[in-house]
Amino acid sequence: MQSKAKTVNQYLKELPADRKAELSKVLAVIRKNLPKGLTEQMSSGMIGYVVPHKLYPPGYHCDPKQALPFAGLAAQKNYMSLYMMTVYGDPRMQKWLREQFDARGKRLDMGKSCIRFRKADDLPLDVIGEAIGRVSVADYITFCEDAAKASTNRKK
Repeated sequence: MQSKAKTVNQYLKELPADRKAELSKVLAVIRKNLPKGLTEQMSSGMIGYVVPHKLYPPGYHCDPKQALPFAGLAAQKNYMSLYMMTVYGDPRMQKWLREQFDARGKRLDMGKSCIRFRKADDLPLDVIGEAIGRVSVADYITFCEDAAKASTNRKK
């Protein structure tokens, strides 16, 4: 479900009370652990955390008008999603995340960057906090630039 909300508060107000409560628990963990320099905003119909253009003028390689996405949080039709771009494309981060979920007896329902959950208790929130804060903005920018260069080189 892509929201048309213009602000995070408006987005949260649109949600049913139970989903708002669950999403708010995850939101609090993200906000507490978010690396310095990132901005919270509505992005692609969800709560987004981005590297703003003032820190990274080139923006998102797929659409340079957009700020570089770092993470996202959304209420979908049948579940909620936490998008973690620092995990996408980094096998070491994926391995670490899987190990942390396993160690806490939690089932990881994950796509490429999307962790699906129905309630906040499905997630080891301490691990989510650590994962969010684990990569600095500078390291993330370097990671994205290296990935873009590697992709360009593969196409040649």
